[in-house]
Amino acid sequence: MMTDKQQGVLRGMVLALAVTVVAFAAALLWPMPVPPARAFTVLGWDLLPAMCLGANIAIIARHRFFTPADIDGSGLTQGTPRVHLYQAMLQNTLEQTALAVSTHLVWAAAMPAGWQTVIAAASVLFLAGRVAFWRGYARGAAARAFGFALTFYPSLLMLATAAVYQGLVLLNRTP
Repeated sequence: MMTDKQQGVLRGMVLALAVTVVAFAAALLWPMPVPPARAFTVLGWDLLPAMCLGANIAIIARHRFFTPADIDGSGLTQGTPRVHLYQAMLQNTLEQTALAVSTHLVWAAAMPAGWQTVIAAASVLFLAGRVAFWRGYARGAAARAFGFALTFYPSLLMLATAAVYQGLVLLNRTP
């Protein structure tokens, strides 16, 4: 039997997976025109994950500037509960950004031109997911599950798809 908290997390995860699948299907059904230098064009969408990371850093910097107990930084002080919360959100955002951007690079290099719109969809989902994650974080696991999963599942689905696609490409190659 799952706890109420586990059920809340599961609901958020399932909803995020459904949103991801629908967004990716739409991206594949209605692809954007991608010029030959496709990696540079579609990777421009990674502005969204980078902005999320920058915003999270700015939130901590602003907090530290206006909070005497935190202004000296975590290396010199214990830190207030608020800055610990912000640091946890930043750590997760950094991890998610590293995964998303590296996944988008792999996708741009490995997948056919008609599939490149998925990077745009994943980047938009990343932004929406981070906003939901930040808004829900302080209320616990169930409140942040949808946002976490909406940033994680697109990367996971893209990595799995690219791995399968590349495996099929390698199997069809002749020496």
